[in-house]
Amino acid sequence: MTKTTASIQAEIRTLTGRKVKQLRNKGLTPATIYGHNFPPLSISVSTMELNKLYSHVGESTLVEIILGDSIFPVLFKNPQYHPVSSDLIHIDCHKVNLKEKIIATVPLEFIGESMSVKNGNILMTVIDEIEVEALPANLPEKIIVDISVLADIDAQITVADLIIDKSLVEVKNEVDQVIVKTDLPKVEEEVVEEAEATPADVEATSQKTPEELATKDAEKAAEKADYKKDEK
Repeated sequence: MTKTTASIQAEIRTLTGRKVKQLRNKGLTPATIYGHNFPPLSISVSTMELNKLYSHVGESTLVEIILGDSIFPVLFKNPQYHPVSSDLIHIDCHKVNLKEKIIATVPLEFIGESMSVKNGNILMTVIDEIEVEALPANLPEKIIVDISVLADIDAQITVADLIIDKSLVEVKNEVDQVIVKTDLPKVEEEVVEEAEATPADVEATSQKTPEELATKDAEKAAEKADYKKDEK
């Protein structure tokens, strides 16, 4: 183990099921260490320390679980959060063999400013993480993607463009897979809606001029006269 490896103190946990609420009330988070040919081990850790550590290392950085005189190299998995406080209420700790390569998902961090975007185009992120294979100690916490190289329309960054020490880390994604690109902004079609008639419009159309009223009365009178003629 290197001195730079992140670590956290833990204690053996005997409470399980609904009883773990007692631990959470004391500021502790239940966790489980598991691995190949390793029986699951129930532990508890400081919730405050775990929140801080996990926000920094995520699920792709090696962590030491210190339990008494024992040290377990693990990767965090399956975090569960409190719906209100957002504190971690449980987490799995996958025990790894430091001499065996493993496959893990590593997040991408985008930095810089794209000239293409500054010129009015849009940035389209296709993927924000990649899959890699490496020894646990060589797993990167994150991989930096500098989007300042995106200067023109249709410019893109692919997996092949990532800056990674390929002697230590093997990327499992296809090399031509697009990570991020720029494109023209979408032009929304203008929808012309018919204006609804307002009360004023209705009132205006319902009003008749004296000439129109006189014409209508004359038509009614003519119809009445014709009706009387038919009766005769």
